Amino acid sequence: MPTYAAPVRDFRFVLHDLLQIEKFSNIPGFEEATPDLVDAILEEGARMVDEVVAPLNQVGDSEGCTLEDGVVTTPTGFKEAYATYCEGGWGGLTADPDYGGQGLPHVIGIVMQEMMSGANMALGMYPGLTHGAYEAIHKHGTDEQKRTYLPKLVSGEWTGTMNLTEPHCGTDLGLMRTKAEPRDNGSYRITGTKIFISAGEHDMAENIIHLVLAKIPGGPEGVKGISLFIVPKFHVNDDGSLGDRNGVVCGSIEHKMGIHGNSTCVMNYDGAVGYLIGGAHRGLRAMFTMMNAARLGVGMQGLGVSEAAYQNAAIYARDRIQGRSISGTKEPGKAADPIIVHPDVRRMLMTIRAFNEGARALALWTGLKLDMAEKHPDDRARRDAEDLVALITPVIKAYLTDAGYESANMAMQCYGGHGYIHEWGMEQFVRDARITQIYEGANGIQALDLVGRKLPEHMGRSLRQFCHPVDAFIQENMTDAGLKDFVMPLAKAFARFQQATAHVAQAGLKNPDEAGAASSDYLRMFALVALGFMWARIAKVANDKIGQANGDAGFYENKLKTARFFMARMLPDTSSLLSKVTSGAETMMALDADAF
Repeated sequence: MPTYAAPVRDFRFVLHDLLQIEKFSNIPGFEEATPDLVDAILEEGARMVDEVVAPLNQVGDSEGCTLEDGVVTTPTGFKEAYATYCEGGWGGLTADPDYGGQGLPHVIGIVMQEMMSGANMALGMYPGLTHGAYEAIHKHGTDEQKRTYLPKLVSGEWTGTMNLTEPHCGTDLGLMRTKAEPRDNGSYRITGTKIFISAGEHDMAENIIHLVLAKIPGGPEGVKGISLFIVPKFHVNDDGSLGDRNGVVCGSIEHKMGIHGNSTCVMNYDGAVGYLIGGAHRGLRAMFTMMNAARLGVGMQGLGVSEAAYQNAAIYARDRIQGRSISGTKEPGKAADPIIVHPDVRRMLMTIRAFNEGARALALWTGLKLDMAEKHPDDRARRDAEDLVALITPVIKAYLTDAGYESANMAMQCYGGHGYIHEWGMEQFVRDARITQIYEGANGIQALDLVGRKLPEHMGRSLRQFCHPVDAFIQENMTDAGLKDFVMPLAKAFARFQQATAHVAQAGLKNPDEAGAASSDYLRMFALVALGFMWARIAKVANDKIGQANGDAGFYENKLKTARFFMARMLPDTSSLLSKVTSGAETMMALDADAF
């Protein structure tokens, strides 16, 4: 059975040493986030996920969810674990105190997302989706809607979903058929079918608040005619108590490749009563608040599964004896050496580790920028941070899930034949991680969003929020002899990235297919440079800390060793990616469609 231990020491390093979040006490929410409180949250969160959530990961995979007479039953222990999660107040960690939340920074919430995903991705999805529903209502709801729904979503007594996809359309929401017929009292009757609705029906909460995209008859065609509606499973009375069942039922649950512990539902709306949120025909604006939160959360799923897979593969590699080291016997008292002595096993483990630690720094840096975008007292600082978050969100969603899936595969490979066997748990990590590349906008869509919308947005203003800090770091540290192994590789990769950016911008103006053909490779290149920036910053901090480590020098030395591996073995991929980005669309588009 696989194990999981939340990487508390690394969280502390990123939050305190790298990001130094205690310096942001001028931002609301941070004044309470003292180092002692943050550490206490990390320790208690780790205890909860390690002891309560992680042991149910294989249970959820083996049992899955069951549907009978419209009622979904979650796997053994899920309901009790979710209750423990709610009792600890974890769902309200970053929520508005006006609605029962603790008002802590988003960067702390992102830590919790990784912990939950690493411990049990399927279970973590239930509160994760609820958080997205909370964000949408908090930002776009009326005061009455906020008072009605937010306290229960924050407490976890009610959960939330988002309903976009229909049987005939996924990303192309303009083809949507679900209708919202106006009623005299200001509400609407929602009729239609939605598919792939995660946590659409379950037995863990007394009510489920569905956020549903639908079209009001007579509205504009395509996506401009989409509106968003709050559709509760049970009607909510004026006093907050629950009334009769609404006209929404789960028609079936999907039998999936992975995340068996989460109920993926077909939801049928038959004249269900819904309440408009965010204004008529402005549903995408409101839904994207939820989707952007979800995309960051899905990125953390990729990272969380990668961390869990790494931990187990490293344990196995230290224990499993097989063959002798090609450079000479390492364990003469044993029949064979442990497989961790073999260079190719080291290659896999180091690749996963370098991704995990670099991606964690990038995600938490983004979380800090999210806090600044929402709450910084300076208008310009808020705008700049918002630009960066918008730019980096598709990168985090796509790259952290692509690399997370690759990491799970490599970790499984470390086990040899045992990795293919269910009881070891590694193949579950691979299956669970695979969905992260697809849902909340398939990764190809994220790449198109990056090159087609985010790069040109505001005349390139958003891109400057990434490029300027990278360039400034390179210039400030170029002459530091102790950092040459990190700054020079970053500088070369950054130069390639700038060249690729210019090509995508220029070629895409002449022919949109050029930008589309380059998009996925460009996004991966962007991500590698972003991780290179994180690793160079990590190396600078580690260099400074080693002399004052007080017995923890080994931790910082390992940071430097891992940083060197990333710079030497992973960042050079930007060279081949540049060749791909600039190779053009012709070879990709040359084959006639009917030749496939």
